[in-house]
Amino acid sequence: MKAMIIDGYGQVPMRLENMPTPEIGDDEVLAEIHAASINPIDFKIRDGQVKLLVKYNMPLILGNDFSGVVAKVGAKVTRFKVGDEIYGRPRKSKIGTFAEYIAIHEDDIAFKPKNISFEEAASIPLVGLTAYQALTDILQLQKEQKIFIQAGAGGVGTFAIQLAKLMGATVATTASKAGANLVTSLGADKIIDYKSEKFEEILKNYDAVFDTLGGETLEKSFKVLRSGGKIVSVSGLPNARFGRENGFGFFKTLLFAIASNKLTKLEKKHKVHYSFLFMKPSGEQLRIIANYIEEGNIKPIIDRVYPFEDAQKALEFAELGRAKGKVIVKIR
Repeated sequence: MKAMIIDGYGQVPMRLENMPTPEIGDDEVLAEIHAASINPIDFKIRDGQVKLLVKYNMPLILGNDFSGVVAKVGAKVTRFKVGDEIYGRPRKSKIGTFAEYIAIHEDDIAFKPKNISFEEAASIPLVGLTAYQALTDILQLQKEQKIFIQAGAGGVGTFAIQLAKLMGATVATTASKAGANLVTSLGADKIIDYKSEKFEEILKNYDAVFDTLGGETLEKSFKVLRSGGKIVSVSGLPNARFGRENGFGFFKTLLFAIASNKLTKLEKKHKVHYSFLFMKPSGEQLRIIANYIEEGNIKPIIDRVYPFEDAQKALEFAELGRAKGKVIVKIR
């Protein structure tokens, strides 16, 4: 099969190469990939930023979510058959969706929403699961609560705004003037122009923050929360709590504690609860998300679609941070 690979960590371009079609286990399906999406985790994996959490062997096929068709099923697979249209996010040890095929556990996929295209479906799994796990599992967002969602016009932000509104929350977000119309159309109640306004001076007593940017932006986000509020980040640093809850062992948990010391101090200072999210694949949650989409409550937002041979260009464009919604690679 054809696949986009890297040969090592660092700022290295992907290249198109012939690779063996993966063998499937008893609980896996072989998926014929029709489309995949670009996500920030792709750059982070390429650059070696997640080596402490997951280390990959080279050469490595990048890509973390997809849509496609079941081409083959393992002996113990019960929920899917050849020809089913699916979408999914492979577990972190089995990534590789910038390819013509992938072997994926049946627990990590769901039937593709019937009312959208393969390209639209490919835009959903990673951002959908990330937003769902942040807002429901960690923040436990309630009706009429106020949530601040960073970077509302981005891939995760566009989904998270729609989900938060579906859950009955009031949503504030940051966007440029170019992205303001988009986030308004998705239901955002308050829009802050990050180029000319300081969100930490405008927002007060919020119940929850969903951070997708990390760094100083994350640190400033603590200021907008009420006492007892919650903040979850996908771009911040893992803390000791994350290490303990995910079984990383004493040494890595200690490293997390040291690295996140500043965030822990902010957590105590503002009397809030900070969590780091390293999203987990879930076919069950993808089935819930598919229902939201088929019912018309959430719609995919796509900036542009690139052909397979231009996957490197797609990665470079997404890395600029200017995309409004998702960047898609069309495999078939």
